[in-house]
Amino acid sequence: MRPPSIRPLDRVRSIKLKISILLLVSGGVGLAYLYLEFRWQPPIPTTLVTIALVLLTAQVLGNGMTRPVREMIDAARAMASGDYTRRVRATSRDEVGELAAAFNRMAADLAEADQRRRELIANVSHELRTPIAALQAVLENVVDGVAEPDPATLGTALAQTQRLGRLVTELLDLSRIDAGTHVLDAHDADLEPLLAQAVAEAEVAARVAGRGIRFVVDVPPGTSVHADPERLHQVVVNLLDNAARHGPPGSEVHVSGRREGGDIVIEVRDEGPGIAPEDRERVFGRFTRGERAVGGGTGLGLAIARWVVDLHGGRIQVAPTTPGCRIRVTLPVAGVRSAA
Repeated sequence: MRPPSIRPLDRVRSIKLKISILLLVSGGVGLAYLYLEFRWQPPIPTTLVTIALVLLTAQVLGNGMTRPVREMIDAARAMASGDYTRRVRATSRDEVGELAAAFNRMAADLAEADQRRRELIANVSHELRTPIAALQAVLENVVDGVAEPDPATLGTALAQTQRLGRLVTELLDLSRIDAGTHVLDAHDADLEPLLAQAVAEAEVAARVAGRGIRFVVDVPPGTSVHADPERLHQVVVNLLDNAARHGPPGSEVHVSGRREGGDIVIEVRDEGPGIAPEDRERVFGRFTRGERAVGGGTGLGLAIARWVVDLHGGRIQVAPTTPGCRIRVTLPVAGVRSAA
């Protein structure tokens, strides 16, 4: 353990005063050396004028040196009240300038985090309101005798409950992403039934939403993948749901799986407006929602899909195609990486 450094001026509460004391003490030491070595001492009036000039110069020069610190204090107090727009003027190249630049970067990061938090609250509130209102309406109709508890009515209630469950799952996955810990239960699995199960779930959601989307599956028999089936199912369902939201009513969503060399490639393609080239990387960020999507969404689906694919040691990307959008997931046949 390193010994504590000596800080004799810690009790002085002004940096400018510290600079003044530094100059005076340094000059006093120099004068003491001259007196002891040469028995020379300047006249008292000259000494007093010199001290006054030292203090005045230190105050003038120290003002520019300490202003960024004072600005940081004011900005920090504003940030404590929720204002993250304040910035510090960082023009010097010394340690104070570096500190001011670091403070500005921190303020920008905090502002972005606060904006994301606000977006999350708004998105989650919107997503919760819709299924809860629909579920409440269904139950009220059943209780009042307006609707019978037949399979269709109960199916609607079940679909809204499943929507709430997906939202909770996304929020839990978001916490796992932030914690950086998750272990995959990876093993060889047949790709065809895995995709068929995901499509069946997406068909129910699309039917309840009244989108009229048709799903087409194309997987060669016997194609297997080494992955965590539950997590891979989550990725495919997110991609199918995203494609159904962006596709026009009555259109088709194609999902395919095949082996290319040493990789397994899964593609989901819709007939929607597509994604602009400059946005093809941004869509995998958190809280990014397509402006033309139907039914909203939290903006977490594609971010979670990328996280799961990264855990498998694969990659996910928006592949060029016209018209529509095609998202490609590439997974290695083996070599799954687990986050610890």
